[in-house]
Amino acid sequence: MKIGITTFDTDRALHPVDLARAVEERGFDALYLPEHSHIPVSRKTVWPGSRPGKNDPLPDYYHHLHDQIVALSMAGAVTERIQLGTSVTLLPQHDPIWLAKQIASLDFLTGGRVVLGVGYGWNKEQGEGHGVAFKTRRDRFEEYLAVMKSLWTEEEARFDGKYVQLEPSWAHPKPAQKGGPPIIVGGMGPRTYDAIARCADGWMPITARGSVQERLAPLAEAFERHGRDPATIRIVIAGAPTDPEKLQNLAAEGVDTALLTIWTEDPDEMLKTLDEFAAVKDKARG
Repeated sequence: MKIGITTFDTDRALHPVDLARAVEERGFDALYLPEHSHIPVSRKTVWPGSRPGKNDPLPDYYHHLHDQIVALSMAGAVTERIQLGTSVTLLPQHDPIWLAKQIASLDFLTGGRVVLGVGYGWNKEQGEGHGVAFKTRRDRFEEYLAVMKSLWTEEEARFDGKYVQLEPSWAHPKPAQKGGPPIIVGGMGPRTYDAIARCADGWMPITARGSVQERLAPLAEAFERHGRDPATIRIVIAGAPTDPEKLQNLAAEGVDTALLTIWTEDPDEMLKTLDEFAAVKDKARG
């Protein structure tokens, strides 16, 4: 099992170059970064991290994030080994033609190190700022993935959909990974599991509570329903435990990647936390 790092790498935190170097130097396998283009001040949408029945203040690190692809590009330029992941890319809020180009270029230039974590987006007014009505985000999500895969795999890509019309077009470079980077979907529920089974490679739950295999059961059923082998499901755990024994349990359950989360934005504290997590990683691996 790969053990990686995820963090809200803001303009107050470690520079992405320094963070990526520190992650790779300490023997971690991956660096995943989240994204938010902006946060509307209205705060009409309840933050998912709020207490039940409350609309708690949204931590301001949500609107201090670097651009995800730019930061990962800088990280990739100064590392040689670590995977470069998104946790997650809010797919419906992007132009899929441009995003396909960005991800293909990042994967090509880093020798096939990209893992594309994608999500639907929880903030209604944020999506509206991108011209995306909340009720359309799931349909857009699947159509955009289809457009991107076409651009990654076809010499003359074309697409005629509800939201995207693409006349026969050339698009290079193609990703270094044949067919494009692995697509890992964040979220949960029957509709999400069915979407993963139809158009993605794996699942990114945000916690590791309980048995992964038990939580995986409905997704495995969806894979079987669509004629796919459940054994091929890639699991990336965001918010993985920092207990060596629990990490060993995740590995035994077939988790592909466990992401340890750094919550502090203080650069010195981030490095200190990385040292602590490195000790956890080494102990988990014996």
